[in-house]
Amino acid sequence: MDNMEKVEKLRERANVTYEEAKQALEESSWDLLDAMVSLEKQGKTKEPEQTSYSTSYEEQTNYLPVKETIEEKNRKKPRERKLRGLFRKFINICRDNSFHVTRNGNDIIYVPVYVLVILLFFFWKEMLLVMVIALFFNVRYHFEGKDELTNANRFMDSAGDMVNRVKEEFEKGEGAPEAAEGEETGQKQ
Repeated sequence: MDNMEKVEKLRERANVTYEEAKQALEESSWDLLDAMVSLEKQGKTKEPEQTSYSTSYEEQTNYLPVKETIEEKNRKKPRERKLRGLFRKFINICRDNSFHVTRNGNDIIYVPVYVLVILLFFFWKEMLLVMVIALFFNVRYHFEGKDELTNANRFMDSAGDMVNRVKEEFEKGEGAPEAAEGEETGQKQ
């Protein structure tokens, strides 16, 4: 092996620069082993990593305690867990319930809630307009299914009652302008 090959070999083994390897070899009369020992004494080389294998749990340092790892994850992502739980609940409600449209107590149509959600997502302006106008023609909406959706049904009933009150006020108001016109004409004559 010539001197250049020795420098390269020492440089690779000791993880030092070319100049450091050449100087160490020159000082040790081009003996690889002596040059390596010299570099180790100077602290220029990395100590070899020791690897050991064991079947004992205590000696294995690469395993994390499960309980602490889970607790740390739970502390880091509580918002994400809540959002995931809400999303699952929403999906279950959409899957397990149906939206009913009735007029004068008779079912006109009923669809799964997820169909209503999809329609509202893509056509929300048109759907809301049609639903509000339909309320003036004695159409009512309610939810039925596995989940108890009393708050949603209460809201739907209150919307229908409000439309009924508006219709009654409008019907009362129609006769009033005619009577007011008659009073005005009677006063002028």
